[in-house]
Amino acid sequence: MEQLTRPPRVGELTAFLARLTVVLLRNSGEGVEQLEPAVAGAARALGGSARLLVVPEGAVLTVTSGGGTSTVTVRAFPEVFRLDQLAALQPLLADLEAGRLTLPAAAGRLAALDTSPPPYPWWAKALGIVLFSLGFAPLMQPTWWEVGSTAVLASAGAALALAAGRWPRLSPVLPLAAAVVVSVIALLVFARTPAHGGPVLIMLPALFFFVPGDYLSAATAELAAGHLTPGAVRLVYAVFLLLQLYVGVLIGLAVTGRDRHALFDVTAAQDLPRWALFTAWIVFTTGTVLAFAIPARFGPVLLLLVYLTVAAQTLATWLAGEVAGTYAAAVVLSAASTRLAARPGAPPRLILLLPGFFTLTVGSLGLRGLTDLAGGHPIGGFRDLVELVTLVTAIAVGLVTGEVVAAARRGR
Repeated sequence: MEQLTRPPRVGELTAFLARLTVVLLRNSGEGVEQLEPAVAGAARALGGSARLLVVPEGAVLTVTSGGGTSTVTVRAFPEVFRLDQLAALQPLLADLEAGRLTLPAAAGRLAALDTSPPPYPWWAKALGIVLFSLGFAPLMQPTWWEVGSTAVLASAGAALALAAGRWPRLSPVLPLAAAVVVSVIALLVFARTPAHGGPVLIMLPALFFFVPGDYLSAATAELAAGHLTPGAVRLVYAVFLLLQLYVGVLIGLAVTGRDRHALFDVTAAQDLPRWALFTAWIVFTTGTVLAFAIPARFGPVLLLLVYLTVAAQTLATWLAGEVAGTYAAAVVLSAASTRLAARPGAPPRLILLLPGFFTLTVGSLGLRGLTDLAGGHPIGGFRDLVELVTLVTAIAVGLVTGEVVAAARRGR
């Protein structure tokens, strides 16, 4: 076991911690609350100290070591698309805290992690986006038409997501471009009769990958936890992404020559068997693993958490209504993820939370509400938007509650 013999030079420690902060920021699409403890813990383990002032896309890092102090500013755009890096970072931080790494060794491991290629080829990510959408489709409409149309529409969305990875200039308007393409195809091909359901219900599963429901709930959770600046900024950004999707659907209407009344909100009659509804969550979890670059070995535990979340939400909704059901599911998911993440070799809490969190599907309500308003259905639109605010708050408070409950039990 390697032992630290002297505090590292402040410049060397600052360079390592700045890179560590970038990696953590880049994978902080679900919140920044774990970032400061991780960086401060790494600095302490190496014989120094660090303080952070964090916003969603940047941080001011102040490092003290060996009698010197250094302050740097780092920037990184928050995402959740390389969760393999987050999974690999956890053992590195554990080895640091246990005193098993010197600074040069830790810096080498971090550099290799930071520059590592994605764990899956490009076509696997595209397949993951399609499976992610297909697993979500029965929640919108449990029909074979919904599943078939989603396969086509999600393939178009996946192609755009891959294009944005190759041409970064497309990334800022990716939700807009995806909404335009998906809405045009849906309106021209799949939403020509009310018998197949409303156009937005047909579009939503394919757009689910781009809907910022995770950002909305993360922003609310940050505000609830006292991280006011990151929470407020993330909330504004989530609304901006949601408006891009909304405008994209309206552009699709204009391109196809349809008027706003084409955005009717009708649910088709169910024709999917129960076994298909049950197995949809397997498809969904597999897609999540591939789309967000989660190591495949975590797949079984993620699937169990998805079914646990769905069961908790279904039971609590039956007993006390939708808001209570959503809150209870968030508490159960958060508590279970927090306890599991504390075990040696377990995935980070963010990875454990992500698939189960997506099953709560809050972001789709925002897009559905806005398009209902545009389609001339003000009552339904405002109902969906009010429900969005209510459920986002219920999920965020539930996630905070579950973490507090699990931490208290672990402490006892």
